[in-house]
Amino acid sequence: MKLAPRLAVLLTALAVTACAPQTSTNSSSDKDDKTGTLRVWLFQEVGNKPKEKVVDSVVSAFEKAHDGAKVDVEYIPVETRAQRVKAAFNDPASAPDVMEYGNTDTAGYVKDGGLLDVAKEFGDWTEAKDTDPTARQSVTVDGKVYGAPFYVGVRALYYRTDVFKELGLEVPKTMAELATTAREIRAAKPGLYGLVVGGAYTYGAMPFVWANGGELATGQGDSYTSAIDSAAAQKGITAYTSLFGDDNCPAAKCAGMGGNDTITAFAAGKAGMAIGGDFSHTAVEAGKVKGKYAVVPLPGVKAGSVAPAFAGGNNIGVLKSTSHRTLAVELMEQLASKETQASMFEAMGFLPTFSDVRQRVAAEEPYVKPFAETLAAGTKFVPASPAWAQIDSSLVLPTMLQEVISGKKGVAAASGDAAKKMDEAFGSVG
Repeated sequence: MKLAPRLAVLLTALAVTACAPQTSTNSSSDKDDKTGTLRVWLFQEVGNKPKEKVVDSVVSAFEKAHDGAKVDVEYIPVETRAQRVKAAFNDPASAPDVMEYGNTDTAGYVKDGGLLDVAKEFGDWTEAKDTDPTARQSVTVDGKVYGAPFYVGVRALYYRTDVFKELGLEVPKTMAELATTAREIRAAKPGLYGLVVGGAYTYGAMPFVWANGGELATGQGDSYTSAIDSAAAQKGITAYTSLFGDDNCPAAKCAGMGGNDTITAFAAGKAGMAIGGDFSHTAVEAGKVKGKYAVVPLPGVKAGSVAPAFAGGNNIGVLKSTSHRTLAVELMEQLASKETQASMFEAMGFLPTFSDVRQRVAAEEPYVKPFAETLAAGTKFVPASPAWAQIDSSLVLPTMLQEVISGKKGVAAASGDAAKKMDEAFGSVG
């Protein structure tokens, strides 16, 4: 893989000599073999070759440093991960030693008894001190650490520079200005959505809830209680759902849209603004708006503030059933290291979870800056409860939004029903 000169220097500066981790004994296996084959599951990406090159480099260095150890990497489809992981937890003989997983899956996998507690090793890992707080939260359940953050993804505001210039518009500095600007664009150009929004776009809606002081839930561990029906959360829901109308994004077209749909519309030149992620950059660059857009942090309620964004992303963890604990933990750290994350950014555009590395790559690639600023301003995460997977797959929040958008229910009734469903899910895992 050919690296940009300045990034190559960065990687050299970040390279560190890995130390054998100090281990505790919470593995379900009574073995800690120092030779043999380690199995690794990583997610298959669209255009996976660049990722494979980075991983192959890590594996080659690892095998060279550990005589008698081999690493077998398998890339699995994200869509079928639930079945594969469940089977692995139930059959240790066929399970990998190390795997990549979505950060919203952490609590569920911990409840299922599949992930190894690596809190001691993570605490001793020199690089871990530079992990940003939200990324650290994504591998933490009840004070214990179950992996290492691999990359993080956040959303910001994409806008059409040509449209703004033509209409003499200024970039919105508050959520109120965002709504006003969206309607001005729609009024002047009826063929465009002002701000394209989606009724099935949970993580596009949540910044409105969080910016108004609302929360998804309160509590910790097995004692979460939904807060989506609080007065502050209802204010944010109202702000978001008010954007679905003929004066911005018609409900008939936008109520069913998800995040990918909104970015597709923006990239195709059908919207003046959109809420998209750092991971949306490639798609937008490949669209009709290439060279005619810019990105800024999504504004909050007050001028100068940034709306809290959901910190998505993936982690690397060790399975509790591994018979190669020491090697597996060290491989996890090398796959999630500063050097590897910088290489993954170069290869795939994945944002590093280390604050210092992210600052450096932002200087290398200007498009990263608004996303780095969003992360620095403070992000939010889903409740660290195994119930979240059920809430998410049951479409509790999209259903709530769509009930309001359609006029079937008011905000209070829809959020109240959503809260009851969330509490039922929280209670089922208590």
